[in-house]
Amino acid sequence: MDLILSAIGVSEVVKGEFLATVRAEVTEATAWRLLRRMGPWKHQHTIKAIEATTMHLRLFQGQLIPGLLQTPEYSSAVFGLPPELPEATRARTVAARLERQATLHEAERSFHFLICEHVLRWQICERAVMALQLDRLVSLARLPNVRIGLVPQNDRLPDFPMNCFSLHDDRLVITETFHAEYTTRDPKDVETYSRRSLDSPKSPCTATACES
Repeated sequence: MDLILSAIGVSEVVKGEFLATVRAEVTEATAWRLLRRMGPWKHQHTIKAIEATTMHLRLFQGQLIPGLLQTPEYSSAVFGLPPELPEATRARTVAARLERQATLHEAERSFHFLICEHVLRWQICERAVMALQLDRLVSLARLPNVRIGLVPQNDRLPDFPMNCFSLHDDRLVITETFHAEYTTRDPKDVETYSRRSLDSPKSPCTATACES
């Protein structure tokens, strides 16, 4: 788009305004506090709908076990972290998250998860719950369309992971920060995350290091 605007003689000022408008149109930010007020289980349904149209999901997680791989107990512990959800809301949200996991068994879809090793060691739940969660990871890694990789804790990283993200085919990226979730369809932004995904040679974890 930048090259096209330059080729047709658009001034730098107008070009900058136009590109800023386009970027705003393809980027959406939603504060977590707003999602809590709306009902966090509804957000799980929204993510489920996005995943239903995704054939190849690539996800990097540096804080928690990815939602698609969580056990009910681990998921409940996650939603029990501050700011803690009310018990009824938490149960409804956990149930909605677990419903999403059915897509893992759809053979036509593929899933590549990249998790930092320290995530497997963080005690956000009871030891018994974490043990079951690790067993769940091993079980899911055996699915032919699921690949789970680890970023080794003691190895030097070729890049610094700024935030967790999920890449849906090559059309949509969802990133998470402390205060909000960002969704972008901007091709340049999508390419930025694609270069850091599990499939990329520049990924913090190579294919041979990630085999489960």
